[in-house]
Amino acid sequence: MQVVVLAGGVGSRLRPWTNSIPKPLLPVLDQTLLEHVVSSLPVDMVDEVVVAGGYKVDQIKAYFEAADAPFDVRIVPEDEPLGTGGALGNCRDVVSGTFACFNGDIISSLDASSLLSMHRTNGSVGTLGLWEVEDPTRFGIVGLDEGNMITRFKEKPAPEEVFSNLINAGSYIFNDDVFDWMPQGRHSIERDVFPKLAAEGLLSGLPFEGYFIDAGTPEAWNLAVKASIDHGRHRTGRLHGAHPSWYASEEALKGMTSASVIEHSMVSNGCTIGGSHVVMSTLLKGARIGDAADLRSCLVGEGASVGDGCQLNGVVVDHGANVPAGTIQEGGTWPDQA
Repeated sequence: MQVVVLAGGVGSRLRPWTNSIPKPLLPVLDQTLLEHVVSSLPVDMVDEVVVAGGYKVDQIKAYFEAADAPFDVRIVPEDEPLGTGGALGNCRDVVSGTFACFNGDIISSLDASSLLSMHRTNGSVGTLGLWEVEDPTRFGIVGLDEGNMITRFKEKPAPEEVFSNLINAGSYIFNDDVFDWMPQGRHSIERDVFPKLAAEGLLSGLPFEGYFIDAGTPEAWNLAVKASIDHGRHRTGRLHGAHPSWYASEEALKGMTSASVIEHSMVSNGCTIGGSHVVMSTLLKGARIGDAADLRSCLVGEGASVGDGCQLNGVVVDHGANVPAGTIQEGGTWPDQA
């Protein structure tokens, strides 16, 4: 079947990384974010991935043309921002039959083949993966009946409007007649389409358990890395440590000194780490960490260097940047993007 990935954003919350590398191509362990998103479906069910996006799509196309991906990739570019609904609607001429659709930031435990089974059973136009949260005001919420039909849908409700803690988890199965419910041009599928389908009894939902991460912020990115480590979402590399980190290869593991402590982190090839403490952080290819540094929830870009004695918490270090020895920084980017 076809899979549409909604990847229209520029990844502003992951800048400066995404200034040069589009978010779908950023690595989570040994796969790109886009590949992790698609892996909600068993690979033998995926014939073609349709990427709906407008940012650095030529890079995405070139990457997958060169990669040995087990599926074909088609790019449907946006000339202007179209919103989630407009981006999907823009694919109407290349998508047919029953298809999957995933938001491009989501890493979760959802088995989308179960979503497909429910979709076929309920005869809906659309079937949504659903996740339960304590505070649903940042999400789209649903009312769900005993037959798994969605009776109501409300995007980002005010506190007094909350009627459910089940939220839209950004993973869908659609029939192609969903396009008949979409206006032309820019619109939101969550605000302009789902409420109408729910009101007509044409939307179903499947709650799931496990984990659900919207990997659009530095903190969430590292949570996605940890979840991928904890749940074995990698084909290569090795895990090491009592609080395991993922190392891209045996050589990557040898790049850390015996005095270093690395916990719940991702260490790519070519990295070197002195006697430092690195927790819940992502180090891309060729990153270098000096001695006596302390990094927590950081993103360190390709070829970047963090000097001795640095204390960084929640900092995104740009590719090729050099953080001087002794730098202390809470949040933000290096260099400053303001």
